[in-house]
Amino acid sequence: MIRALAGAWLAEGKSRIFRPSRCRDAMDVSRTLIENGVRISREEDMWEIDGGTDIYPESVIDVGESGLGARLFIPLAARYAHPVTIQGAGSLLQRPVNMVTGPLTQLGIDVQTSGGYLPVTVKGPLKGGKVTADGSQGSQFITGLLMALPLAATDSVLTVQSLRSRPYVDLTIEVLSLFGIYIPEHNPDIFTIPGNQHYQATDITIEGDWSGAAFLLVAAAIAGEVTVAGLNPGSRQADRMILDVLKKAGVSFRVAGDEVTVSSGHLRPFDFDITHCPDLAPPLLALAAYAEGTSVLSGAGRLLTKESNRAETLSREAGNLGVRVEQTGDTLVIHGGKVNGGKVHAHNDHRIAMAAAVMGLHARKPVIIDNASCVEKSYPQFFEDFKKLGAKVYQESY
Repeated sequence: MIRALAGAWLAEGKSRIFRPSRCRDAMDVSRTLIENGVRISREEDMWEIDGGTDIYPESVIDVGESGLGARLFIPLAARYAHPVTIQGAGSLLQRPVNMVTGPLTQLGIDVQTSGGYLPVTVKGPLKGGKVTADGSQGSQFITGLLMALPLAATDSVLTVQSLRSRPYVDLTIEVLSLFGIYIPEHNPDIFTIPGNQHYQATDITIEGDWSGAAFLLVAAAIAGEVTVAGLNPGSRQADRMILDVLKKAGVSFRVAGDEVTVSSGHLRPFDFDITHCPDLAPPLLALAAYAEGTSVLSGAGRLLTKESNRAETLSREAGNLGVRVEQTGDTLVIHGGKVNGGKVHAHNDHRIAMAAAVMGLHARKPVIIDNASCVEKSYPQFFEDFKKLGAKVYQESY
């Protein structure tokens, strides 16, 4: 959704987004576009965006708590020959953006960060050329470069070192193609990007979110049967890999068209590398908590700079529910079999809140989630859907 909003802003003419997401991150990005003069007409199942609007000098792009929004708009704002400031709120202010400085400086951009954090002020124009970027902290800034460099006056060669979350880069290239932006076939680490391209207004339909669906599919594996509709089995979304893990855990499921149905049963412990799909760690921890034996999630270093230090938070809050999790270097070891229940704090992390809810389904006593409203960031109707499926949810402060 955020990629589609950015593409529609950059395209001359009217683009239409069907099945728009109304999660808080998407709403924050649409709000900042509107604040900067972009006309967005919202209907229930379709948004229309008038693109081609320029950001004025000394403008501020406030992305709320959207990590993708921040790392996407920094290089896009660097297209201008006047200063533009990107700022955020909440937990995003503690998430580093130091990875943007070197690459943008190589491209002739004046970059000023707040000690490696937001707010960031950039001043271009973006000219293109050869640039090397660090992908070890994730793919979001790489997405921003891939969206901005086609607009440079000259061709660019982007070399990415230690690229993580590769499926999200493939998703970006797929969305770019819908807006008429061409990035040739590339090897895993080097992208040759023709310059002087122009975004073309288009219609785009937003896929169902595999990241949010993963919690419902794991809930079914633990406690019943659920069919989730609106999912693309051939999606480029990294979290489609939840199906691979369910298979490892011995879970019965079937895929028919855009529907995935999962049924509960005996869960086997499993090993899985989350390097390229770190957002699966919370639902997978919930799955492992009910698997008899020891499960191992490698690649946990990717969790350090999420909304919380997600590796540490998952370990501590799972422990509060009676699930022992050991964090050793880049690995989480989960000793599953039972969940006692108890009280957890979501730490303003939407995925921690949803994981705790799933873990409560067969806990020996209730699970109480403090700060549960943070699910609005990615899945505002999560608890409403949970109740529709038969879960007992009592909302006090939420």
